[in-house]
Amino acid sequence: MKQLLSIFKKAQNSGFYLWLLNFLLGRGIPSNKPHNLKIMKITGNSVEIKLPYMRKNLNHLKGLHACGLATLAEYSSGLLLMSNLDPAKYRLIMQSLEMNYFKQGKKTAIVKLSFEIDELQQKVILPLQENEAINFRQEVMIHDIENMHLCTAHVNWQIKDWSKVRMK
Repeated sequence: MKQLLSIFKKAQNSGFYLWLLNFLLGRGIPSNKPHNLKIMKITGNSVEIKLPYMRKNLNHLKGLHACGLATLAEYSSGLLLMSNLDPAKYRLIMQSLEMNYFKQGKKTAIVKLSFEIDELQQKVILPLQENEAINFRQEVMIHDIENMHLCTAHVNWQIKDWSKVRMK
């Protein structure tokens, strides 16, 4: 996991490491591989990811499939959180996902997601010092390449210190 975080950091300034990150995540998260999700840009507090308009991502009406868009929302939100939280210290698990669809996707979809580092400190790190687990809700807006708003997701994460996780 530490190697992956190192690649995250290097991918912010290197095309090679961005390619490597996409390659490793495509292999490491096999359920996402068919969607061909691609990180276009990653910084300390933002991520830009695309879901290509291609046959595997289409529904019977030749629009982007609702589940592909939901996967894009979860993936982008999770990557942004994981790149800012120490995965050796915190367990991150999606609790729920709410989707509201507005337009049918007829072109490649893109997420540009960011948050302020202070927001993470106030809503996650500090509350975890007093609580066993916290819930963090993140809004993810998905647009197509022509900036048409396709859908909005609300991804709810449960975040917990690994030392407080009980395995049955």
